[in-house]
Amino acid sequence: MVARRLDVRIDRTSPIPLWHQLAEQLGDAVRSGTLAPGDSVENEVDLAARIGLSRPTVRRAMQDLVDRGLLVRRRGIGTTVAPARVHRQAELSSLHDDLVRSGRTPGTTVLSLGVTTDLAAATALELPSDTPLLGVVRLRVVDGRPLAVLHNWLPPNLSDLTSEELESTGLYAALRARGAVPVVARQAIGARMPTPEERRRLGLQGTRPVLTMTRTAFGPHGEPIEHANHCYDADAYSLEMTLAER
Repeated sequence: MVARRLDVRIDRTSPIPLWHQLAEQLGDAVRSGTLAPGDSVENEVDLAARIGLSRPTVRRAMQDLVDRGLLVRRRGIGTTVAPARVHRQAELSSLHDDLVRSGRTPGTTVLSLGVTTDLAAATALELPSDTPLLGVVRLRVVDGRPLAVLHNWLPPNLSDLTSEELESTGLYAALRARGAVPVVARQAIGARMPTPEERRRLGLQGTRPVLTMTRTAFGPHGEPIEHANHCYDADAYSLEMTLAER
């Protein structure tokens, strides 16, 4: 694959560090689509010689972009633009709605839908352990690429959801249509190795981990509405949050 040679301009009179100037220009090229996912990036030696920077300066810029998830280094392949990721804000919202708002094209396949019992889900929903819950397993894709396997459990009063409804809209939109409005949630983010089924569903290769999200959403009166256990392709998904000093 032929590496793209970008027109990079370095201002040596600027107080902005040289490595940061380079990183920002390469990053802008990725964000604007000038460098597309999978494109090969000019190697550090050639780039350093072409624009008159030292190799350590170029290496620092490249490492910054790798750390930010914009570039990927692979042995035997070199440095390439990372696959497009879903950057999701840490807020109570539907992944389907987030994707639509960001201009992406979501798709959903319902893998299973039926009444089941689950001790962990019943406990989270503050129900007896033998309560019949509606269990839903969906495969979410974005722009045709598998993104997540979504497990959700709903209390009996919300058990009338259909596969057709869940494949055409987001779960939270379906809940709101029934008067069940999620207003707050308790959520935990983690990572683990995928199960063989998750690896197959998401098309994962090698020993790549998945990101996990466990969440229980509550309505305006504190009533549990849904419990979720999701896993995401870590190369295509990230969660963003804003932190403030206490």
